[in-house]
Amino acid sequence: MASLDSVSIAILLGAVLVMAGILSSLLALRFGAPLLLVFLIIGMLAGDSGPGQLQFDDVRTTYLVGSVALALILFDGGLRTRFQSIRTVLAPSVVLATAGVLLTAVITAPFAKYVLDLNWTEALLVGAVVASTDAAAVFLLVNTQGLRLRPRVGATLEAESGTNDPFAIFLTLMLVEFISLGQSSPGHVVMEFVREAVLGAVIGVLGGRLVVLALNYVALPQGLHAPFVTTAALVIFGGSQIAHGSGFLAVYLAGIIIGNRPTRAHNSVVTFLDAATWLAQIVMFVLLGLLVSPHRLGSSIMPAIAVALVLMLVARPVAVFLCLAPFRFNWREKVFIAWTGLRGAVAIFLASIPMLVGLSKAYLYFDVAFVVVIISLLLQGWTLSAAARRLHVALPRAERGPRRVELDLPGQLEKQLVGYAVRPKSLYFRRGLIPSWSKPTLVIRDERILSPPEADPIAPGDYIYLLAPPEKAEALDRFFLDMQPSTAPDPHLLGDFMVSGEHTLSELAEIYGVKVNEDESQLTLADFFDIHLDRAPNEGAELALDSIVLVARSISGGRVNLVGLRLPEEAEEPEPLTRMQAFKRKLSELWTSVAGI
Repeated sequence: MASLDSVSIAILLGAVLVMAGILSSLLALRFGAPLLLVFLIIGMLAGDSGPGQLQFDDVRTTYLVGSVALALILFDGGLRTRFQSIRTVLAPSVVLATAGVLLTAVITAPFAKYVLDLNWTEALLVGAVVASTDAAAVFLLVNTQGLRLRPRVGATLEAESGTNDPFAIFLTLMLVEFISLGQSSPGHVVMEFVREAVLGAVIGVLGGRLVVLALNYVALPQGLHAPFVTTAALVIFGGSQIAHGSGFLAVYLAGIIIGNRPTRAHNSVVTFLDAATWLAQIVMFVLLGLLVSPHRLGSSIMPAIAVALVLMLVARPVAVFLCLAPFRFNWREKVFIAWTGLRGAVAIFLASIPMLVGLSKAYLYFDVAFVVVIISLLLQGWTLSAAARRLHVALPRAERGPRRVELDLPGQLEKQLVGYAVRPKSLYFRRGLIPSWSKPTLVIRDERILSPPEADPIAPGDYIYLLAPPEKAEALDRFFLDMQPSTAPDPHLLGDFMVSGEHTLSELAEIYGVKVNEDESQLTLADFFDIHLDRAPNEGAELALDSIVLVARSISGGRVNLVGLRLPEEAEEPEPLTRMQAFKRKLSELWTSVAGI
């Protein structure tokens, strides 16, 4: 009976710790503290050196939980990644995730060797453990601080954070193996890396496509789709690891494949995984906090702080500037990407590997990683918002998006049913605009269900439901936000081939002789962009209108207010592609054909 009581006590204490972590997130959000830091502190307070006095030193369990949690976090990150948004930054992201991690570790190693009194291999292991950024930490802080980053910067950070973990794990394992066995060769390391990368990529892509097929063609009972996808992600991870491929790369790629294909019950899968990854992060950080001993930190805390400062102020910036030198990033964007290299659970998880295999000085690696994470979350985490604004990489904060209700329908693949409350100042109510790829299906007014013709005219306070392709559903948000005032374009910019966005298509047809649909003739050019673009308009967006091309030249209040006209006689022979551009295009075409995106 005593053993049964001990199990019950363990369950109770574990649940209380997780609940404390969840509730403490409210306090952290109130005061702007990095949430992950709060979870770590709760684990420390519950440990043997804190008031909780819990004796916990099970590294194997921590490694198991950390592996599962990290796999789910990477899978969820891939599931939410739109390939269209990262394809333009794929090359710099991959360079940062591989060469950037290696450069960061190599630059950090000499300082670690000096301040921690290590040999070169051990110092390089310290650098490898803390070299990778943490996707969960980066985007959790970006979202909680309400930042809207410039698309290229945000996409680069997203892709880099999701892809650098597998390389950091590989580098750490290779160094642990070398320290354990005392020998290795460059050829062996290269072969291991190629094998892990290729097997991980193949298993991830094939596994992702098999999950898509299963979701769409196997009639699972309602409510089982999300658990099926979650367990399938862990099967892909475990299978890749057993085959000596990179399981973390495999689950990230599988998430991208599944997230970019139309699947049944997509919304419930995303919601379930969002909760699962939150829980995984809390459990992982609490367990890692339990492993920390403040008494043991005393002798190594000052050298560890020195390593953290060198990592943030020297190693990461140098690696970022060198890796992004061939790409068109300005210095402000490079500085922000360098400063946003937050360290999180991945670093502490990697530091548990030497403890698991019983390396000498294993606890030193763990303690250094722990201090680096604390310093990173305190300095970089608390200054992230200020850095983004000072460096001008943050876009103006948009109005909070309207409440969108998403419903999964039986057999639904190509269309998603979404609902919005109609606002009196919204683009939809004031202009009657709706994208050409969406279709209103029903209206709820005073608890009555009406068809769109029955509800005409739509009134503020109505709730309207529309069918839209899943990948475009979020673009409907802008039609149901209150319109921002638009400024008139500079009259000096209006010439023969530049017109105001308030001119109608019929006026354009009369002047330039283009053909327009009769039912669209009274639309303004701004309306035409709103209806036919599958995203919010931005400068440079193009739409074809008969024989001419409309180009958005200026945006005001979220709408196009100045339009350039590209006439047929302006067409020129395209410039020949450089080798780098040709390589990037081939790489993109290959990925699209293999992944089916």
